[in-house]
Amino acid sequence: MEVSHTIINLIIFVLAIYVGYHVVWTVTPALHTPLMAVTNAISAIVIVGAMLAAALTETGLGKTMGVLAVALAAVNVFGGFLVTRRMLEMFRKKERKAVVADANAQPAQAQRQEVAS
Repeated sequence: MEVSHTIINLIIFVLAIYVGYHVVWTVTPALHTPLMAVTNAISAIVIVGAMLAAALTETGLGKTMGVLAVALAAVNVFGGFLVTRRMLEMFRKKERKAVVADANAQPAQAQRQEVAS
């Protein structure tokens, strides 16, 4: 009894969805940003593969699908880098307005002391 390749591919696809779901939802928030950077790098590799696939096809439909794959993967990479940058900005320490105001007040006080002298 031989199992169809379509059934085997469908089983692998369902297992990949199951494993991916559990991996993504068990990631702690501190690790989310580094993992996003890694997935962006993987998407960049997909762009190279899509370029090769588009270049090696002989039919017009194949070339069109390859160009579409390159465009969609490029949008994914650039969008992923933008999201990662925004997430990293959330972790930066913000300056307090009071500290900035004190820094501006100190030169003014030094000028008043020079004028008074």
